[in-house]
Amino acid sequence: MPHTEALLLPLSLIGIIAASMTAALAAGRRSMDWVGVVLLGSITALGGGSTRDILLGNYPLAWVREPYLLGVTTIAALSTIAFAGGIHRFRHLFLVLDAIGLVVFTIQGCDVALKTGQPLAVVIVAGMISGSVGGVLRDVLCNDVPLLFRSELYASVAIVTGLTYVGGLTLGVSPDVVTLVALAVGLTFRLLAIRFRWEMPKFVYDRD
Repeated sequence: MPHTEALLLPLSLIGIIAASMTAALAAGRRSMDWVGVVLLGSITALGGGSTRDILLGNYPLAWVREPYLLGVTTIAALSTIAFAGGIHRFRHLFLVLDAIGLVVFTIQGCDVALKTGQPLAVVIVAGMISGSVGGVLRDVLCNDVPLLFRSELYASVAIVTGLTYVGGLTLGVSPDVVTLVALAVGLTFRLLAIRFRWEMPKFVYDRD
């Protein structure tokens, strides 16, 4: 296994678990049954990467190639049901884990697109899709306006992370070093955005 993949795999699993658990909480707030909780958790955790691979024609999909990922999302979602009463105490931890997932999924998406020989714009968009679309699917299934389309800096973090990663590789920097730098830049950006409530400008149109 290449060093970069060895670095990203455990962080990716953390991101998958965090995404599945936060989706399970969203399912619980809408009184879904256990099947709904598991499905929403799996779709949220794996939907971004699956969407990316479908658009790029990269088969088999990750969860088909590695079926244990479905087990990970299922266990994470069901564990959320079991420990829901105390999970609110770990809100800040979930924010950090979610940020890690966003950044790691973005880097992985860029890496997949690079390996398939895509141009720069497609590589960056593939990274953004990997990091963000799972949350969009969760919000759509929960009948919410997706977080990505609101004011929070989410897609912006994915774009900056992707540009940092691809830019470093283009300059000939070691993939391991570039990965660590992109992780640090993306994670710092996302956490600062949460801490200081940085937002994108809003378009408000309320005329009849």
